[in-house]
Amino acid sequence: MAELLVEIHVPLTPSGVPEGEYPFPWIDSVMEFLFELDGSKGEMFDDGEQLGDEYLFFVHGAPEADLIALAREVAALPGVPSGVYATVTDTDADMGGGTRVELDG
Repeated sequence: MAELLVEIHVPLTPSGVPEGEYPFPWIDSVMEFLFELDGSKGEMFDDGEQLGDEYLFFVHGAPEADLIALAREVAALPGVPSGVYATVTDTDADMGGGTRVELDG
């Protein structure tokens, strides 16, 4: 049976790192943040994955409002580029689909 899943979509925008260095250090920061969750407000569903010009993180295991709040926390992490949004979907759906939720404001 499919479970509620929220995808956090982050534009693959370099974050002001010096030339020659890995341009997306925020990916590791977000993965670490999600990996350390205790489950009370959701947990990481799977490893992040690139889809087009975005990097997606997947969270589940909590009510939709909590998962959207968690996505807002990810969007506010230091170094994460602007333009982050979430999609509400389920664990059986194709990646990148679902209902879009803007996270700014």
